[in-house]
Amino acid sequence: MHSTEQGKATIQYFPEELISVLKYYFHLLQTSMPALNYFHVDVFANKPYSGNGLAVFLHTENWSTGFMQILTQEMQQFESIFLSQIQTDNAYSATARIFTVEEELPFAGHPMLGAAAVLHRTQASEKVECTWSIKVGEREVIINSKNRVNHFLCQMNQGTPAIQAALSHDSVIGILQGMGLQESDLIQDLPPQVISTGLDYLILPIQSNAIDKVHFCGTDLELELAKLNAKFVFIFDIENREIRTWDNAGKVEDIATGSAAGPAAAYLYTHGVVSTDQTIHIQQGRFRQRPSVLTVDMNPNGEILVSGSVWGVNAGYLEALPHL
Repeated sequence: MHSTEQGKATIQYFPEELISVLKYYFHLLQTSMPALNYFHVDVFANKPYSGNGLAVFLHTENWSTGFMQILTQEMQQFESIFLSQIQTDNAYSATARIFTVEEELPFAGHPMLGAAAVLHRTQASEKVECTWSIKVGEREVIINSKNRVNHFLCQMNQGTPAIQAALSHDSVIGILQGMGLQESDLIQDLPPQVISTGLDYLILPIQSNAIDKVHFCGTDLELELAKLNAKFVFIFDIENREIRTWDNAGKVEDIATGSAAGPAAAYLYTHGVVSTDQTIHIQQGRFRQRPSVLTVDMNPNGEILVSGSVWGVNAGYLEALPHL
């Protein structure tokens, strides 16, 4: 703001740039803005811009599968989640569909926690704590969300783990070679094993000094994994409770994988590495410069509970909506 003096009077005026900005915001106040339907959150984070990013979309009842896939590719997050049929009258519930940049998934961990936080923020902001039932694929997932003022703490019940028979070290040599590892990198006293709390993961228990050796050799592991009744694979540094997982071509390493944290904890419980009444803190994301902590417990019913904090980063609305 500037001023000039004319006699005893002082004239003050605003720069044209500031006047233009003020006019713009005054226009926004007068304009009916569309309701927010897009949220960017960070899951398994201790502050914004940490943990695993996620795009959450609301009220997507009439959006096509093709549009959801294109939008997920546009967002370039590891996954996006699309929520519809949101109910808050008698109970808190919603239906979800989850996509990676390549395909739709029947389940994923961090999108479910992020979805619960956004639902709490938008549908029940006056509540301190809510319990959500979110249907994804053929299953209902129960998620508890707590409002921590500047973020949400969410806990997901992944159910009873499905544990397949232990595998021999020889049976996973092809997988190890595709990841640039050797049989000697495995812990000799523990077996490879496929465990699922929604997605079938092949778990490779490795020596701590092998966690930074991985380099994919250009082979997509999907067919090899299918032979072992697995969808994905992760390596597990048992001593330090740290995991690493990728897409099956090894192109993108995930930052914090809720669907893998459950099987990782189930593996430790099953093999007596920790007692079932002990809380487990899984480390992930260090090699992506996004260190994350995934907290896992087992309840008295033998069900796996995965927890993490969710922080908001951005909220807005889509201008380019699908043609319905």
